[in-house]
Amino acid sequence: MSILSWVVLGLVAGALAKLIYPGNQGGGIFATIGLGILGALAGGFVGQLLGIGAAAAGGFSLASLVTAILGAMLLIFLWGLATSQR
Repeated sequence: MSILSWVVLGLVAGALAKLIYPGNQGGGIFATIGLGILGALAGGFVGQLLGIGAAAAGGFSLASLVTAILGAMLLIFLWGLATSQR
């Protein structure tokens, strides 16, 4: 159930991270959803290792939302680096 809660949280976190993160990184709604889910899973994994932001019981908290948004923003940043054409 923990992974499912991070996936649901990732949908929200991906949209919020895209709104917060400045600039145009490319990618449409599906890329945003995918990056949000992957970022939330990665952020959740790191958060659980550090003892913060755990959504293991299926309950969402402010710490889990912030952890997921930060993970999604990191992946959006990396996506922007990978797809930039300079």
